[in-house]
Amino acid sequence: MTWFTGLSTVAAVIGIAIGVLGPAFAMGRAISSALEAMARQPEAEKSIMRTLFIGLAMIESLAIYVLVIILIVLFRNPLLEYIANG
Repeated sequence: MTWFTGLSTVAAVIGIAIGVLGPAFAMGRAISSALEAMARQPEAEKSIMRTLFIGLAMIESLAIYVLVIILIVLFRNPLLEYIANG
């Protein structure tokens, strides 16, 4: 393992930790707000649930994007060939 591979791994671990933490907090806040809104207006449950699920899907997509970028950095990093060839 070269120093660049080790540095990439550390950056990937930090990146996935930060990249997953943000969407986790956002999902918790969205669900909390939706439950609060449903408690205040039970007649608007269907509209609130539909909006909640769309919002959760968009928030979850952020975490998936982070995962994809981290996997690219770990397994298909274009700079590895540049560093290896000097």
